[in-house]
Amino acid sequence: MKLFFRPIPVLTLCFLPAFAMLVALGVWQLERLQWKLGLIDEMTRNLSAPPIPIDRALAMQAKDAQYRHVSLAGRFDNSKETYIYTTASNGAPVYHIVTPFTLDDGRVFLVDRGLVPPALRAPATRRAGELEGERNIAGIWRTPDAPGVFTPSPDLAHRIWYSRDLKGIAKADGIVSAAPVVIEADAAPNPGGWPKGGQTVVDLPNDHLQYAITWFALAAGLIFVYLAYHRAQGRLGMPP
Repeated sequence: MKLFFRPIPVLTLCFLPAFAMLVALGVWQLERLQWKLGLIDEMTRNLSAPPIPIDRALAMQAKDAQYRHVSLAGRFDNSKETYIYTTASNGAPVYHIVTPFTLDDGRVFLVDRGLVPPALRAPATRRAGELEGERNIAGIWRTPDAPGVFTPSPDLAHRIWYSRDLKGIAKADGIVSAAPVVIEADAAPNPGGWPKGGQTVVDLPNDHLQYAITWFALAAGLIFVYLAYHRAQGRLGMPP
């Protein structure tokens, strides 16, 4: 005996594009998974590589320089500190101290020196950490995300920003930055203990496999419903 199947035309016309879309979404998530694994591997390699001079980082492609340790020499312009409001891992409010750093040849980079609690945002509360004179520093080369649509506007009067809007910060302070990057200071302690550097976070969510499984499961469920409906209507089964 042979299995018979008489598909319902209208239902089938609705089923096929929906099924194809679910499968395509699953395949897309598998592609995203491979891309994310490659990105994580590249970040891990860059973070474990030895420090490179700032000029070498400037000569590299942006993706190759991202998360590389760099070294540079120059002076902080503490009069142009900017405070980036965010929250710590425990949810407490903190500020990242972003300060222009001028190299000996006049080029300027923005350096995220680390974080301070709200009580220490004012420079007068942490004078020891306001580094003066020629300095050799090391940090991690980062291209931060652009501000989002819902990012609050900066409080320019108090120099408080709610994202590392490098273009906006440079424009507000009349700075011509040498590159659209921020150097995240390493964990070397500052005098007085503040700001606390070493705040680079490497946390790339990688849920693409779960998403792919979800889409494929929905596609399988759609097939089941489609076939079960045809069976209930007497259009799928074994002839009597």
